[in-house]
Amino acid sequence: MITACRQDDLVGRLRAAGLAAIADLGLVGLDDGGGPDADPAVITGFKKPKGKQLSAARKLVDQLIAAERAVCEHTFAHLKNWRVLTNLRLDT
Repeated sequence: MITACRQDDLVGRLRAAGLAAIADLGLVGLDDGGGPDADPAVITGFKKPKGKQLSAARKLVDQLIAAERAVCEHTFAHLKNWRVLTNLRLDT
């Protein structure tokens, strides 16, 4: 998925529109070109380094990002439930 995002210039399109996206850890490293002062176009959590633990601050950031993502994912799941109902036939 990260390759497709790079080929479609997702980060550039988000920056041009003044938008950002919250993503899972599969997209860590996608938004590396903005520079230290640029606002991130793709917001991800922190991966735990091998053999180390995340700091309390990074764990808190991960929890906040996960909470925001959960709202969006539950909304899309709810919409998909309604899409299934459009194919329901009641033969009475």
